[in-house]
Amino acid sequence: MKVLACDGIHEDGLALFRLAGWDVAVADPIKNPDDLAAALADVDALLVRSATPVPAAALEHARRLRVIGRAGAGVDTIDVDAATAKGIAVMNAPDGNTLAAAEHALSLLFALARHIPRADAGMKAGHWPKAGLTGFELEGKRLGVIGLGRIGGTVARKAQGIGMEVAAYDPFLPASAAGKGSVPLKTLDDLLAWADIVTLHIPRTKETTHLLSEARLRAMKPGAYLINAARGGLVDEAALLRLLDEGHIAGAALDTFATEPLPADSPLRPHPKLILTPHLGASTSEAQQAVSTILARQVIDFVATGAVAGCVNLPPLTAEAAREVGPWMPLMSALGRLAARLVRAPTQLTVTYAGRTEALDTRPLTRLLVAALLGQHSGRVTPVNALQEAHARGLVVAETIGGDGDGFDRLLRIRVEGADRVREIEATLHRGPRVVRLDGVEIEFDPQAHVLLLRNEDRPGMIGMVGSQLGAAGINIVNFALGAAGDGQARAAITVDQPLDDAQLSTLRATPGVLSLQQV
Repeated sequence: MKVLACDGIHEDGLALFRLAGWDVAVADPIKNPDDLAAALADVDALLVRSATPVPAAALEHARRLRVIGRAGAGVDTIDVDAATAKGIAVMNAPDGNTLAAAEHALSLLFALARHIPRADAGMKAGHWPKAGLTGFELEGKRLGVIGLGRIGGTVARKAQGIGMEVAAYDPFLPASAAGKGSVPLKTLDDLLAWADIVTLHIPRTKETTHLLSEARLRAMKPGAYLINAARGGLVDEAALLRLLDEGHIAGAALDTFATEPLPADSPLRPHPKLILTPHLGASTSEAQQAVSTILARQVIDFVATGAVAGCVNLPPLTAEAAREVGPWMPLMSALGRLAARLVRAPTQLTVTYAGRTEALDTRPLTRLLVAALLGQHSGRVTPVNALQEAHARGLVVAETIGGDGDGFDRLLRIRVEGADRVREIEATLHRGPRVVRLDGVEIEFDPQAHVLLLRNEDRPGMIGMVGSQLGAAGINIVNFALGAAGDGQARAAITVDQPLDDAQLSTLRATPGVLSLQQV
């Protein structure tokens, strides 16, 4: 496995990859999509921070890429929809930089309150810039927190610790959460009118871009202050400059910008009422070490065991749950491939997990089954994009859990419907991965092996004739399983040690009494 680490990923995380036997390539930020596409040609995992954007164009030919990891919280620089369509998992490590990002926002709060950057600059220029730098005390002031997640919640708690009055607005919390925590929730308009200082701690999405538009900035209390240490683009920067010039907003501190790096000629740079830092929210040695090791463990576990943590386009699956479903995964892949051979153009897939399945997390198993079913014929299909691909191809997927295991501890029932046929498979892990019933006929075989599925006349001598044909072709029979269909016909699953070529299959099909033969 090979990982490409851009943007200065901390060495502690890279060391974990090397310890796991991965090949590690390190690169500076890659801005050009064509250059990134070329770099991804032979890469299984990509690690980035905020400096390397990952657009759809860069992923177009990344056929080996299985996972993109963002060493931090926001994934707005990654085209998650494009990655999902390509079957690529997208992970982040939001917990690792929580404290660093919260403390940076608080640092900007203190810097605004006491004019620290201007005072420092004046002193270093040889002045004694005391006049005009009278600040204000934070105790008793009202802090409005937009976004009460990990970082926003930490900012709120620490601000309460220095005596500030705190309230919040969170577009991602249900209205029923209001009044249930230590931080009261308000509507956005009410919060803007109430707060002396507003601080942003939300991701950038289509809905939150320019959340603080000119109209909302004008809705802030006259003389209020603004802090954005979350994501660029949440604030209309041109409107902010106008309101700073008018004096409606007394000052602002920005750590993130709509365009990064901030252009040298940006009108934000010289404004006396602005404090600017170059996206330093997560830039502590502790945070960079934490996010790199968290992300490395997530990626390595995902590839090695199927465990899913910190993934934005797959449901979570703990390491313990992954160990529970792990033995089922090879069986699901094999059954998907088998179903694809039995029904060429499936329109309906029904998966039933019967027996003792209450504690089994079936979501990754169903996704893996669908991926194997669809991936046999066209395109790259993985558990990441399996359900999207099913929808796009007109395959309806239904899953049920529970019911009689028919004597087995856990029994998997698969029903695949196509335009002109319906096939049913029952399988279990009892005594290893095996199919135990095919189209209602009790017949056992390993779906991971080379198997000939035979429908023949139910009469003496059939086993001998088929066995002789295989022997003459130099094909060794590993197992010969029979099942009576009850209609004058029989079914057989013949496990062989190697696949048959077309000529050998034709010879077998011409054997008297053989009604149909399929190699899977």
